[in-house]
Amino acid sequence: MAVTLAAVRIDANDPGLLARFWAGVLRGEVSGTTVWVPDTAYVLRFTPTSVPKTGRNRMHLDLTSASPQDQAETVTRALRLGGSPYDVGQRGDEGHVVLADPEGNEFCVIEPGNAFLAGCGPVGALNCEGTRASGEFWRDALAWPFVWDDGDETAIQSPAGGSKVTWSGPPLFDKPATGRNRWRLELATLDGATPGSEADRLVALGARGAAGAYDDGAITLADPDDNELHVH
Repeated sequence: MAVTLAAVRIDANDPGLLARFWAGVLRGEVSGTTVWVPDTAYVLRFTPTSVPKTGRNRMHLDLTSASPQDQAETVTRALRLGGSPYDVGQRGDEGHVVLADPEGNEFCVIEPGNAFLAGCGPVGALNCEGTRASGEFWRDALAWPFVWDDGDETAIQSPAGGSKVTWSGPPLFDKPATGRNRWRLELATLDGATPGSEADRLVALGARGAAGAYDDGAITLADPDDNELHVH
């Protein structure tokens, strides 16, 4: 492995506002537009955009709860900081609570006792839209093993623990992307590797896109399900 998952890069109309919101919800540290999340190897990095959010994101966070009171307190804290309830067609008896941050980015506050997220920190999982092909790609890209493997549903986790990354399989979104995804994964090279050499490796694993397409100094690619990623 010559890259690590360094950040979830999130486009924001007001990066500072969203950074403060998520730092407050997760009780994490914030510096400018970057949030350090407790017990999670990656950070949340908010980058400016003038494009408003439309439609659901292809990624969202699943937050853990230690108890019913803890879940209720997380929901209350999110609402107080500017979040709002979000309707994805839930019935109301699922146990988890679906909310959105001040710019409409969806996230779930998972009920206590969820066995799949047991042992994770405040961010239990980064839940991604994608097929098994993406799960296999990211498993091999990061050298994180599968911790869930059931048909098209897959999940990986660092051997050191922490937040999982999950793919729920089809059906995928029925609307094609009209621009870049607001949420993207940011990879940092390790052990003397270069962004160019790692981009070549990722393309060999199934990534798409030109290795010469740069964004803020990073090479921009896409995984097998067209979720953008950056290598720097």
